[in-house]
Amino acid sequence: MSSRAPVSSGSKKAAANFLDEPRAGRLTIGYSPGADDKLIENPPRFSWLPVLEDGAQYVLRVSSNDKFPAESTTSYSGISLNFHTPDQPLPPGSYFWSYAVWCPDKRKPITDWSQVRTFELAADLPETPLATRATRYANAPKGHPRLWLDKGSLASFQTSINEDPGFCAWDVFLEKSVLPWMDREILTEPKPYPNNQRTPPVWRQTYIDCQEVLYAIRHLAIAGKVRKDAEMVERAKAWLLEAASWDPDGTTSRAYTDEWAFRINLALAWGYDWLHDVLTEEERTVVRAALLARTRQIAVHVMLQSNIHLFPFDSHAVRSVSAVLIPACIAMLDEEPEAEEWLNYSIEFLYTVYSPWGDADGGWAEGPHYWMTGMAYLIDAANLLKSFTGLDLYARPFFQKTGDFPLYTKSPDTRRATFGDDSTMGDLPCLKVGYNLRQFAGVTGNGAYQWFFEEILRNDPGTEMEFYNYGWWDLRFDDMAYRHDFPSVEADIPEDMEVLKWFRGIGWAALQVDMDEPDKHMQFVFKSSPYGSISHSHGDQNAFCLSAFGEDLAIQSGYYVAFNSSMHQAWRRQTRSKNAILINGKGQYADKDKARAMRASGQIEFANVHEDHIHIRGNATAAYASVNDSVTSVLRDIYFVRNQYFVIVDSIDADSPVSIEWLLHTNEPMQLAKNSFRYSGEKAGFYGQILWSEAGAPALSQEAAFEGVDPNEIKGLPVSSQLTVAYPESRRHRIATLLVPYPLSEPRRVFHFLDDQGYDCDLYFTDADDQSFKITVQKLAKA
Repeated sequence: MSSRAPVSSGSKKAAANFLDEPRAGRLTIGYSPGADDKLIENPPRFSWLPVLEDGAQYVLRVSSNDKFPAESTTSYSGISLNFHTPDQPLPPGSYFWSYAVWCPDKRKPITDWSQVRTFELAADLPETPLATRATRYANAPKGHPRLWLDKGSLASFQTSINEDPGFCAWDVFLEKSVLPWMDREILTEPKPYPNNQRTPPVWRQTYIDCQEVLYAIRHLAIAGKVRKDAEMVERAKAWLLEAASWDPDGTTSRAYTDEWAFRINLALAWGYDWLHDVLTEEERTVVRAALLARTRQIAVHVMLQSNIHLFPFDSHAVRSVSAVLIPACIAMLDEEPEAEEWLNYSIEFLYTVYSPWGDADGGWAEGPHYWMTGMAYLIDAANLLKSFTGLDLYARPFFQKTGDFPLYTKSPDTRRATFGDDSTMGDLPCLKVGYNLRQFAGVTGNGAYQWFFEEILRNDPGTEMEFYNYGWWDLRFDDMAYRHDFPSVEADIPEDMEVLKWFRGIGWAALQVDMDEPDKHMQFVFKSSPYGSISHSHGDQNAFCLSAFGEDLAIQSGYYVAFNSSMHQAWRRQTRSKNAILINGKGQYADKDKARAMRASGQIEFANVHEDHIHIRGNATAAYASVNDSVTSVLRDIYFVRNQYFVIVDSIDADSPVSIEWLLHTNEPMQLAKNSFRYSGEKAGFYGQILWSEAGAPALSQEAAFEGVDPNEIKGLPVSSQLTVAYPESRRHRIATLLVPYPLSEPRRVFHFLDDQGYDCDLYFTDADDQSFKITVQKLAKA
């Protein structure tokens, strides 16, 4: 006889109605909006953690009354994803919202409602609703082509080209990006890696090969159609059918090398769309089958394996939404049922969750280089969606502001003076950074973005064929499409830019002085990020970079030769390659555990502009505590005085005595003295002085080496120098350092003295114009 108590009907009902509402983690999507969120667009973007059941639908209710009476409640039912953007803006005011699982057959909720959350919606916010699935494609063209141009705009484009071969730089595109593929031998399916072991040279060459397949198919198809050139169309078709014959599960599959797969997938999409009417029914079936199989690989990875609707911090998976799913699904819409499902997922992700790396100020946590790649594909997707459906992603506030991020953190004359992975290997910024900025100039009318684009072109002639440009983009195609789709914007020299730009949500602060005058220009970038070292971010909380007077001075050292190379993992991602500190010889966690990487975080506590200086404070306690349990506080204060010099105050506390190594990296060796160091480059230099250390005297040394790096990976590349200022063990460190940059033609000095009697250490500074400045550092006795 069982001793278990009988289950009441009420308990059974409660169990059946149970809504799984787990607590959100730092790596997952969250419950949004919340009471503390400052909303920047209307309607809000709603998100929650999904339930376990695959294929569940949801109902969302929003009301101005927490009892959700019918007369003041709006409900959105049949939601297929755990996020939603309504199709109408809401009136400003206070709101309550909750969600439940929805039964489409019974047309009612089948679980309890979630907890009620609140938000405030201010007046005059940008209105960015998203059309419902039922109406989203109502005005989309049904025929082909539909990627970029449809039949009507193609006819108009043909007329313009016939009247003026230079229209939209068509003549340049035709000569350099189309005609070479007529005679080029058609590429065959790539061979696997030797012993199926990935090596950077094979990866890079095959990467370019796959990109060239895209160039050949897309450009020959477009040009053949525009010119009504049968021979060109047939050549495009030959390239397309060859690529369609490749094994979707072979060397260009997503699982083998996703970047190769992305390009072949995209090539098939453009070819299928633009050559649709010249393919036989049998050929269309072959190409569509290959396109569908490859797109399914990406969709399954994005939606079921990476689960970016739950874990949105997968850089490649998020990028593939724009780079692959949007164009491929547009090409197959109305022909393959799955295409509409995947396209809806992609649009709703871009309208609601995107971007997990971004903040309200337009910042991008992965850094300006991966802002470039992410935005490049987002721009492509946004333009295709706009021309095909009329949806305008650019109306979202993030896209109105995000051009500020590279403008402030990677100005056109800098090379190594910013953070994150960067494929340029120490060259000037990629051309595509400039092309992206021009796109946002066309979207926003911001002339400073157009100026940036023109400066990039002026600084970087002849780099079009470098891997970091040609291996990713044909800029002549991009130029032609932009000229056709967007207005010309007059460049506006950014001479009145604010010096400080603080990207609060991602923990970056940038200083720009005289950006429009390279011989006077100064860029300083400081980082202490809540994103820690995840993805293409590094262990660089509380680190800084400096470029001034036409030259990089305090740099991010090393090279991004390839993801997961020894240079990447053992050096460049690690704190020892940064202008930062080591504690007991250790930096911050920067390895492959995503949860630990996100926890190894920092925060910019404030970035304030005063009459004679700017004061920034970074808190990297969590980042250093991730590998050193004794650490209790790590703060770095940056004082930028009269746009001339920097005072850096490091404050470190620990439960037990710790040693400190204060690091600085330069392109060439420095001159060292007992308490000072000096760097002289080709155009500019700086000197540094250790002003005060509470724990004891420093010991200065420098080394030119990349410890732990396979020398074959960096053969022929210059090795930078690392300054180490070592301080003895103490439970409490207060370190004050002066850094003075200058042009070599006009060296500068800043004079200082200190008064450390009593409870404080007062540091006094004066320059050649007798302008004074004072900083007070609290001593142990007072603490």
